Amino acid sequence: MRMIETDAVIIGAGPVGLFQAFQLGLQDIRCHIVDALPQVGGQCKELYADKPIYDIPGIPVCSGAELIAKLQKQVQPFQPTLHLGQLVAECKPQADGRFALTTNIGTQFLSKTVFIAAGVGAFQPRPLLVEGATELEGKYLHYGLPNARDLSGKDILVIGQDADAISSALSLAQSSPAPKSVTLMHRRDVFDAPVELVQSMRDAVSSGKLHLQIGQLTAFNTNNGVLQSVTIATSNGESIDRPMHHIVAFLGISPKLGPIAQWELAMQRKQLEVNTENFSTSTKGIFAVGDINTYPGKKKLILCGFHEATLAAFGAADIVYPDRNTPLQYTTTSTALHRLLGVSGKD
Repeated sequence: MRMIETDAVIIGAGPVGLFQAFQLGLQDIRCHIVDALPQVGGQCKELYADKPIYDIPGIPVCSGAELIAKLQKQVQPFQPTLHLGQLVAECKPQADGRFALTTNIGTQFLSKTVFIAAGVGAFQPRPLLVEGATELEGKYLHYGLPNARDLSGKDILVIGQDADAISSALSLAQSSPAPKSVTLMHRRDVFDAPVELVQSMRDAVSSGKLHLQIGQLTAFNTNNGVLQSVTIATSNGESIDRPMHHIVAFLGISPKLGPIAQWELAMQRKQLEVNTENFSTSTKGIFAVGDINTYPGKKKLILCGFHEATLAAFGAADIVYPDRNTPLQYTTTSTALHRLLGVSGKD
């Protein structure tokens, strides 16, 4: 796989990671963003998508999803390259001062700077705690919706009670070519999703397009490593076997610090120690912003993360452009910043 050479790699596509990309853009530093989740937004989007946020300057109130949408629009002029659904597994300093990074799927970067904006850690799907699950992952057990074509003509079990689980079950049931059958399963007949979506699910069940199973998966039944059926403990105490070829599980997400803990960076209680002048870690060229860092007086607020990202971008400019005197410029008056933002000649 080709090595991607770049000025900066940002680990984390949450609000602080997105704003970091914007601030780097103002310094004419191009970047790539890597996130373990399949979409941008991080904790803000995953946990607070519909909840109100009141302490963002200039925005009296917005939801987590709305804030992420605004940040995506703000950073758009700089077109950072996104690498979603990937976890940075390695970060190795090179002799020339750059860093070689490799993700869990083999994407490789050679970057002058690295920004860790991973919040409380990389959000990863909660695993299905049933014996044999690990051996089936990626083949017959999926923690996200796989390509519907790969499921054509198969019996599919979708596990979960949130909007993602219901939407995925409905999408599969309506896909073409269609699976042989689609079953949505949760341990209770109660779902944490918009009323309209739950009603659409119940309508699909009534029409026979979708099956609803109340119960819990207790065992996988395989033949030479190939999933054949599953055993389910039903709500009335029975144990039944159902033919199944693929399982799609939506069990929520949980943060894990992951490989970052092995990068020999100074840490305190699983958080990265930083110099508040530019939020550099103990390794020159690696910066940490947002909830992942710690320093005296640290406050875990989005607003504070924006401040940290701004100073970190100035710190990176000294590395990316060592011969350039980086002046303080204002987006209101700087023609150079206007050119970078693509607003030259506009009122």
